Amino acid sequence: MKNIKYDNYYWQNELVRLRAMEPKDWEEHYYNCFDSKARRMLQYELELPPTVKENMESIEKFSYFSPETGRIMFTVENLYGENVGGANINSVDERNGTFSIGMQIGVDYRAKGYGTAAMRILLDYAFNERRLNKFNVSVLDGNIGSSSVLKKLGCINEGVIRQNVFTEGKFKDVILFGLTRDEFNKNRI
Repeated sequence: MKNIKYDNYYWQNELVRLRAMEPKDWEEHYYNCFDSKARRMLQYELELPPTVKENMESIEKFSYFSPETGRIMFTVENLYGENVGGANINSVDERNGTFSIGMQIGVDYRAKGYGTAAMRILLDYAFNERRLNKFNVSVLDGNIGSSSVLKKLGCINEGVIRQNVFTEGKFKDVILFGLTRDEFNKNRI
């Protein structure tokens, strides 16, 4: 196979490259399932202990942009080709032009800008290629990493759903963030 020239590749920026999730990605996902704190922030609950079989089946299901899943799943790689996490566009409502994005950057790769860089690509795609208008997302109170990324991207805190999630023996708030296409394009770097 020829060496790929990524100079004009849409799905890449200065830090990350996005590609289709593939079955081989199960191992990195499995490894990150043992970060219970991060998984709780992502899933809003404490998950049962992970299994190899469950992870392999889950990654297989979401591989190759399988349309019946309702999610467009990506593997996030750094520019050295290392799998640094996963991201997906989900909850797309074509009629109202709304969507959400889910993401987890691997425990060994956090705080390096990969999440923000991947989000920029996905937001640009949703807003400027899919003609969607509003990004809606929520984070569990205390999820400082995700809140920081959303604020860097220009997302607006649109409210709080008080005491909505029970985890760690108490009820926690859910913080709502949103971003419109106009807001994103005005603040693009």
